[in-house]
Amino acid sequence: MLQVAPSTYYAAKNRAPSARSVRDAELIPELVGLHAQNYGVYGARKLWKAANRAGLQIGRDQTARLMRHAGLEGVLRRKKVRTTTPDPEAPRHPDLVNREFTAIAPNRLWVTDLTYVPTWAGVAYVCFIIDAFSRAIVGWRVASTMRTDTVLDAIEMARWSRGPRHEQLRCHSDAGSQFTSIRYGERLAEIGATPSIGTVGDSYDNALAETVNGYYKAELIRGPVRAQRGPWKTVEDVELATLGWVHWHNTERLHGYLGDRPPTEFEALFYDDNTRSNELVESL
Repeated sequence: MLQVAPSTYYAAKNRAPSARSVRDAELIPELVGLHAQNYGVYGARKLWKAANRAGLQIGRDQTARLMRHAGLEGVLRRKKVRTTTPDPEAPRHPDLVNREFTAIAPNRLWVTDLTYVPTWAGVAYVCFIIDAFSRAIVGWRVASTMRTDTVLDAIEMARWSRGPRHEQLRCHSDAGSQFTSIRYGERLAEIGATPSIGTVGDSYDNALAETVNGYYKAELIRGPVRAQRGPWKTVEDVELATLGWVHWHNTERLHGYLGDRPPTEFEALFYDDNTRSNELVESL
């Protein structure tokens, strides 16, 4: 019936598994575990990087092949819906960034923006403050309104986590009414920061904050976590989930811009290098 000799059939049936298949069987559970630990959002490149950091000897193409075999895939981002509501009467701060979202050290440039998450109990508004040097989220707030208080609470968290005064700091945002308010400017002045605002209706002028909002939505709000838990029911549910995601983002998520390192590791290397440089200068 098989159109093969019986000896060929039994030889194939009794043949020991190949070294490749044995190795694949060992690696697949490891990759599945790493994928799940990272919110189920990594594609082949980042899962390959994470596997190597975890001590697994595996190639990129091999990672992609085993991901297909295990049914694993990364998440895709969607286009962001605009939430900026400018106040045409409010005076605007100048643009001090000009689309250069880089910094030579921590606490030199922060960027911030608001986004929203629909829930059964109403809309949750989310504000992030990101350090452009390391992409670390230094402050954040989830609230049921998009008033200025939501942004001010995020600034307070950043102030608590990064220190009370930063004389060389610029804080860049879009032209939303929360960021042109007098209270926002006063709060930044208290920490020594200078406000900066991009042009109206141009997402490129706040591209870094828009990017973080985009992958926050893709990785957490619409990602595998939501698929497992179902629709977001309350603002508090979003807040609790965001707490865990921010911790992962800062301490474990691999960022290509940082050489596939997490923000905390990238900043630690910066401070270590500066300490060694200072010690060398003092010894001379």
